[in-house]
Amino acid sequence: MKISPQAIIENGAKIGEGCVIEPYAFVGKNAVIEQNCTIKQGARIVGNTKIGQNSIIYSYAIIGDICQDISYAKSSGEGCGVVIGKNASIREFCTINSGTHKNDECDGYTLIGDNAFIMAYCHIAHDCRLGDNIILANNATLGGHVRLGDFVVVGGLTPIHQFVEVGEGCMIAGASALSQDIVPFCLAEGNRAYIRGLNLVGLRRRFDKEIVEAINKAYKFLFKGDLKDNARALMEQNPNPQVLKMCEFILKTTRGIPLKKEING
Repeated sequence: MKISPQAIIENGAKIGEGCVIEPYAFVGKNAVIEQNCTIKQGARIVGNTKIGQNSIIYSYAIIGDICQDISYAKSSGEGCGVVIGKNASIREFCTINSGTHKNDECDGYTLIGDNAFIMAYCHIAHDCRLGDNIILANNATLGGHVRLGDFVVVGGLTPIHQFVEVGEGCMIAGASALSQDIVPFCLAEGNRAYIRGLNLVGLRRRFDKEIVEAINKAYKFLFKGDLKDNARALMEQNPNPQVLKMCEFILKTTRGIPLKKEING
């Protein structure tokens, strides 16, 4: 363990073996930093924040502070915090806000899975749920309660509206603006963003040819006609697990699926 004498570590903070805390970093009394993490110069870890092993928090990132919400009440933030999995890389000036107890669906924590790569100046608001192997490019902005499935990539300068859910394996292109839910394995782009096709690059990196072909076939069936009717019909055919994820997502969405609008005349 290597802790700079210029770092500020409050009494009660738990810091694992092999950690490096650089000058002028701040670690609050309720923070838990697991082994082999690096907290770089000027970073702030506050509140009930837990950071998984082998993670790096870069300079001037602020993790665990209260949410930026005008309806926030101090009482709704009691017993709340941020949990980040192992092998995270959180770059300069990122802000990750604490969860809340604003409603019955909030357990008090903003959650980020393993192997997150969150580039500089990103913002993750209160009560977000991010899966494993997430990539957020520079200045991506997530509103409160956003959910990202595993292996989601969000391009730079892209905001995602509060309560939106992005399914597993999706790619949201840079400089888009997303306000509706995106079906697993799809590619969305535009302002407002809509589904343009499948994230074939991501699919080919993860799955063998047969699974990619099954997902591609399902996509063509689902997006020709009524989405929910097609999803129900496809589920009756006992599709493979990846196709089943697409069908279930379509049937449960509450914000709707953004599709290209036909222009008449």
